[in-house]
Amino acid sequence: MRSKLTQNSSLHTTWLRLLIILILVLGVFFRFVNLDKKVYWPDEAVTSLRISGYTVRELVRQVFDGHEIGIEDLQKYQHINSEKNVIDTIQGLAMEEPQLPPLYFVMVRFWAQWCGDSVAAIRSLSALISLLAFPCIYWLCQELFESPQVGWVAISLIAVSPFHVLYAQEARPYSLWIVTILLSSVTLLRAMRVQTKLSWGIYAASMVLGFYTFLFSGLVAIGYGIYVFATEGFKFSQRVIAFLVASLVALLAFVPWLLAFAVNLSKAEGGTDWAARKVSLFSLITMWAGNVSRIFFDLGVGSDDPLIKVFPLIPVILIFLIIVVYSIYFLCCRTPKRVWLFVLMLIGVSASALIVPDLIVGGRRSGVARYTIACYLGIQLAVAYLLGTQITSISINIRRQRLWQFLAIIVFSSGVLSCAVSSQAQIWWNKGPDRTKYNPQVAYIINQAKHPLLLSDANPAHVLSLSYLLAAQVRYQLVNKPKVFKINYGFSEVFLYKPSDKFKQALEKQENRKFKPNKELGKFQNNLWQLEKLSSE
Repeated sequence: MRSKLTQNSSLHTTWLRLLIILILVLGVFFRFVNLDKKVYWPDEAVTSLRISGYTVRELVRQVFDGHEIGIEDLQKYQHINSEKNVIDTIQGLAMEEPQLPPLYFVMVRFWAQWCGDSVAAIRSLSALISLLAFPCIYWLCQELFESPQVGWVAISLIAVSPFHVLYAQEARPYSLWIVTILLSSVTLLRAMRVQTKLSWGIYAASMVLGFYTFLFSGLVAIGYGIYVFATEGFKFSQRVIAFLVASLVALLAFVPWLLAFAVNLSKAEGGTDWAARKVSLFSLITMWAGNVSRIFFDLGVGSDDPLIKVFPLIPVILIFLIIVVYSIYFLCCRTPKRVWLFVLMLIGVSASALIVPDLIVGGRRSGVARYTIACYLGIQLAVAYLLGTQITSISINIRRQRLWQFLAIIVFSSGVLSCAVSSQAQIWWNKGPDRTKYNPQVAYIINQAKHPLLLSDANPAHVLSLSYLLAAQVRYQLVNKPKVFKINYGFSEVFLYKPSDKFKQALEKQENRKFKPNKELGKFQNNLWQLEKLSSE
């Protein structure tokens, strides 16, 4: 009987290894396939602006003044140049976006100097960084669960998680933040175990990396603090004192950027004001449920999409929510306090820090998936523990074991399917579809004209994003504020992109001619207007 159990265990281990190898290969493939296919949305265009060393103010002053320019004049602010260096990148962030620490942007600046600054090249750095999450989460599972099986399952979950793949292909700091969260988590657990000065120093260094990657690393640090105090019985033990010293060192190292943040925040443009806009409680709950399910399954449906698209996915979302809830329950029942408390702190602190303000004062911060990455990592750890302990367990009967194995295949297959669909798409929910969904069609309409002129007073980031899709023959006349200028009528078509009402009305009054919305864009028709032609033209 024991021989038969051993043979079954060996077969299961071989099956699991082959599955994990296949999943890892697919995970790497999905991170690098079609890197330049999705729209380079405004946030990514701002990344390229930052690494070019120019500021938004310089862009507006030099280009958005109403004179006619070509695409090369606009794209100058999206590429590395000899006029600016990495210091300009850091200064630009400090002055205009102090809420974004500089580590990722400095890294991508040097990367662009070595590997080029095309869309695919810029995004490839995020894809490469995302691969570091594999060894980090395996190491974390070893420290937390002392189980190689759980570690390999956790790697597999991250490898084909549509959420992780999406942010691995985005020219923003989120894949780096994922790595720093995992690294700081494992170095904290190791420091608490070995209790050496070197281990606490490594933890402090990992927290410095996290702070200089994303400000919400502060929420992760608070969760660590609660965990350390709770596991030590809320006493000032040696571990607690060492943790406080390491945290203080990390915070002191971050003081220079904190000062820049305090000085410049009031002067910075309100880039995250949209997150404070009030939404209904139902909308918030929908966003929370949708974001959690996107860790495992995602066909690109957003919370703003019509119900006819959302409704068929509700059963799938509910299934994954049940898996998540049961995983957390299973974890709390089967593991010691030091294990389940760490996972709960990772999930709960960052999520509640955003949910509570949204419920009290209003807003949608907690519904922004990239802000709650730490929460999703905790959820994946819980699910990895559930699947990793059940699919190879010899303590449960064969029927139950096969049921868990089938569930694991469903979870992994959902991720693979989601990544396959996403890899062929040009627009996805994380690319700000309310701002970019129409861009490919807008570009197609403009590019069909023989000699088009594009007028706009839109947000510079939106204009930069659209420029990646427009043909070389398109000419621009751009302004920062609604003001009129002389239109050159030597063009075959004159378009108006995302105009303010004041700008459109002023132009119509000056030219004594009307702009008509482009009906090909459906509900987005107000984003592209076209100058009506006179019968003599």
